[in-house]
Amino acid sequence: MIVATLGPEASNHVLVLRRYLAARGLADAQVRLFDEFTAAFAALVAGEVDRVLQCTAHFSHADCVGRYMQRAFPMDAFVAGSHPLALLARREVAEPRQVARQPATRYYTDLSSFEVQIDSPTTAAVAEGLLAGRFEAGICARQVFEDHSDELRLLEDLGPALDVWVLYGTEPLGNDSPLLI
Repeated sequence: MIVATLGPEASNHVLVLRRYLAARGLADAQVRLFDEFTAAFAALVAGEVDRVLQCTAHFSHADCVGRYMQRAFPMDAFVAGSHPLALLARREVAEPRQVARQPATRYYTDLSSFEVQIDSPTTAAVAEGLLAGRFEAGICARQVFEDHSDELRLLEDLGPALDVWVLYGTEPLGNDSPLLI
């Protein structure tokens, strides 16, 4: 079985997918990472992957559900927490004016003090941008601060986001599925 989700390896999608596969006894499944969900769903309906895992909080969720209706079907749904998150800033920036965030995280804390808010595709991309100096501040995994406390400072500890996740396949659930109401 090949299960697709959004990369990179440090993303919440990969974290939750690996937890899911372990919990469901599917540790032998191959994981294939995509840069965007439209490509992952296209691979699903083309038969190149067997399943796609997507967080319902991801900004592309509604578009994927609509675009692939009658071709991609929910097979399983569950609740899972993300990496613990934090609002971080570069140490050398005393008063950050801009903040990067994955769109789903934009309301996790009050960002109104930042003049510029920058959309980034993943919290992992926010972390990469912070470490590369492209962003002054950003919401990403708290672990990034723990690994790079010499470069970054903690503005606010946000904890994990608890989200609903959906696993998609190409066959609809049977009428006897406990997931159907």
